[in-house]
Amino acid sequence: MHQNTPTFTQQELDHNGYHPQEGAGQHGQPVFLKGQEERMAKRLWHINKFNLVVSDKIALNRTLPDVRKSACQNTSYSHADNLPPASIIIVFHNEAFSTLMRTVQSVISRTPSHLLTEIILVDDASNRTFLQRPLEEHVRSLRPTKVTIQRSKSRVGLIKARLLGAKNSDDSAGVLIFLDAHCEVTEGWIQPLLGRIAEKREAVVCPVIDIINDDNFSYVKSFSLHWGAFNWELHFRWFTMGKTVMETFSDTGGTQPFSTPAMAGGLFAIDRDYFYEVGGYDERMDIWGGENLEMSFRIWMCGGSIEIAPCSHVGHVFRKASPYTFPRQGGVNHVLHTNLARVAKVWMDDHAAFYFKLNKLAKQEAELQDVSERLELRSRLKCHSFQWYLNNVWPENFMPSPSRFYGKIQHQQSSLCLQRPVVPLGQTSKSPTGPASLTPCVSNFYNYQQMIMEKDQGAVMSDESMCLDVPTYQASKMSDASVRFMACNQMERQKWKYQAQQIVHLASQHCLTYVAQGSSDQLQLRPCVSQQEDQLFSLTEEVWK
Repeated sequence: MHQNTPTFTQQELDHNGYHPQEGAGQHGQPVFLKGQEERMAKRLWHINKFNLVVSDKIALNRTLPDVRKSACQNTSYSHADNLPPASIIIVFHNEAFSTLMRTVQSVISRTPSHLLTEIILVDDASNRTFLQRPLEEHVRSLRPTKVTIQRSKSRVGLIKARLLGAKNSDDSAGVLIFLDAHCEVTEGWIQPLLGRIAEKREAVVCPVIDIINDDNFSYVKSFSLHWGAFNWELHFRWFTMGKTVMETFSDTGGTQPFSTPAMAGGLFAIDRDYFYEVGGYDERMDIWGGENLEMSFRIWMCGGSIEIAPCSHVGHVFRKASPYTFPRQGGVNHVLHTNLARVAKVWMDDHAAFYFKLNKLAKQEAELQDVSERLELRSRLKCHSFQWYLNNVWPENFMPSPSRFYGKIQHQQSSLCLQRPVVPLGQTSKSPTGPASLTPCVSNFYNYQQMIMEKDQGAVMSDESMCLDVPTYQASKMSDASVRFMACNQMERQKWKYQAQQIVHLASQHCLTYVAQGSSDQLQLRPCVSQQEDQLFSLTEEVWK
């Protein structure tokens, strides 16, 4: 639908088409176009990578549904008068007027005035006319709320722009809250964030990030039972939360903040003084990318916590592609690999070698990076090891360790290797679930064939938190059950043991079996038969550090 990128005139880029239509998008409802407007929307999509025509039809102060649990809605913050006020920092670069100002207006409308010290808009060298004097004039009309614009003379990127905003924030604000420029906060959003920080100043707290559809701008409540972590390439991912955290979450009625191994990075609240005490952002990281993991590792390993407040909901426009250019040689890949190389060198200890084995470009960049200041910070803060982080913060992780097998699982008779489903090109965010299969072994490091297995017993894991699973397993019908890769969930049906060259499913005591013909599922559970060739596997361990 949006494949061919048109060429835009400067006049088109400088045009602010905001013209609200009565009732459009109210209560978070979708807006649909037809005819000429639909054709125009397809063309203009490429400017911001969302439906600009729809956004411009929706009022800046549109109503939204209250998607909170009833227990959250009924929570009275008895200490609300004593909560620390916040400075809201919003970085933008050539953002649409309607999405930027809808973000600001939602904050103003749904934040008690005594909890809002100021809103700081940091302009990262935008060149659109409507973001210059017209924006300043509109901002002046928002009084009495203090809204200011800080402008960077050159493109510095998200990281340095946020640091600029924090530096110029009012020191009377006890908390800094960072928001992306295409968000809408909902009723009661700020109290859970501030309340948790008031209880624990070392807690960095994120709202639940709901979805604002990039096409019709409907507001959709997101799945609540997930948390943030990362894959082997250090790309942030949402995974099903760990069993222990999920149990605690349920026991508290789903209203209390819960731990998350990592944060998405776009939206979070942090004690202002603590932000600087713990090292702010790594100023040598460029533009954006990886800064969320750097901060997540640093906060956790150095005595703080990253948490999600389920009673705080903020909508965010999730785009399928980025509209931004990277004003650096090498573009986005160079910037991202450089940033992640710094993250690995400073915080990941032995696991840095694992990351660099899988990411050669990052390894090249790592050799050029001076991280001495951040290593000094880590030493000064007396931070834990990365293995401590994996063991204590994210025990459900699928990273290699001395206590685990890491390598390929090879079927002896066929010489084929166990492989998880391959994600179709362009669908990297999609969970790679599907049938487990045996395919020709790849000699080098190949994510789809690299497996993690507990040396005693436990899950057979791969990247992206995928585990060998028997979803159709029933005690009464064990034979011929298909074996698949599913999201890891710590359930009994995902536990295995390697013994006598067989991979035994613990719950059924049946064995992983290669069914070469006569079935659509290559791998099934069958009764274990000693030394039966279609059930014999070898574990080829590989050096990961």
